[in-house]
Amino acid sequence: MDERGKVVCMAKLAEQAERYDDMVEFMKNLARMDVDMSAEERHLFSVAFKNTIGARRASWRVLSSLEQKVTAGEQASRMINVYRKKVEDELRMVCDEILSIIAIHCLPLANTGENVVFFYKMKGDYYRYLAEFSTETEKKSAADQSLMAYQHAMVVASTELSPVHPIRLGLALNFSVFFYEIMNCHKRACQVAKLAFDEATSEINSAGVDGHNESTLMMQLLKDNLSLWTSEQNEGETSKDNDIDMEG
Repeated sequence: MDERGKVVCMAKLAEQAERYDDMVEFMKNLARMDVDMSAEERHLFSVAFKNTIGARRASWRVLSSLEQKVTAGEQASRMINVYRKKVEDELRMVCDEILSIIAIHCLPLANTGENVVFFYKMKGDYYRYLAEFSTETEKKSAADQSLMAYQHAMVVASTELSPVHPIRLGLALNFSVFFYEIMNCHKRACQVAKLAFDEATSEINSAGVDGHNESTLMMQLLKDNLSLWTSEQNEGETSKDNDIDMEG
C-alpha cells in the first residue's frame, strides 16, 4: 500500500473511532501530497473538517443564546463573553487553516468539474462560517469572499454538473442559506433554492433521471427551507444546510 493509500486508510479508521481531530490531520497530510482527490477522498476531507468545525459552531450558538439571556455587565455575562470569544478563536483558526489548504493544495489540483465545484463550494462554506460570528469589517470581508466562491461554483456547476447532481444541489442549498442568514436577503435565498429544486424536478421528470439518495436528501432540505422561509411561523428556527456526513 502506498503512502496515499495508508493515509486514506488511517482517515477511515479515525472516522470509525470518531477521532475527528486525528482524521483532520490525516486528510491535511493527503491534501499536502498535492493530488487531485477522488470522490472518496473528497468525502473524507469534507467529513473530517465538518465534524471538527460543527461541534464548535454548535458551542458558539449555545453561548451566544445564553449571553442574550443575561444582563450585560453582570459577572455571568462577562464569563460567557470570555468563553464565547475563546470558541470564536478556535473557529477562526480551523476556518483559516482549511481555507489555506483549499487555496494552496486543492483548487490548483482540481481537474474535473466535480472537484472544482466541490472545493469552491467548500471555500464558500468556510467563509460563511467565519461570517456567522464575525462583526463589522471582518464580517463583510468574509461574506464577500463567501459570495465570490459560491458564485464561481454556481457558474461551473451550471455547465459541468447535472441539475440532479448532489454536489450541485448541495451548493444551491448552502448558497441559499448564505443569502438568508448572512446577507439577510430572504427573497434571493428563496429564488436560489426554488430554482435548484425546480430544475432538479424537471430533470427527473423529463429525462427519466433517477435522483440517488444524496440528491433526494438535498431536494428535501431545499423544500424544507423554502417551507420554513415562506412560513410566518419561522421565528427561532434554523435553516438547514448540508453540513452532514455525506458527499458535498
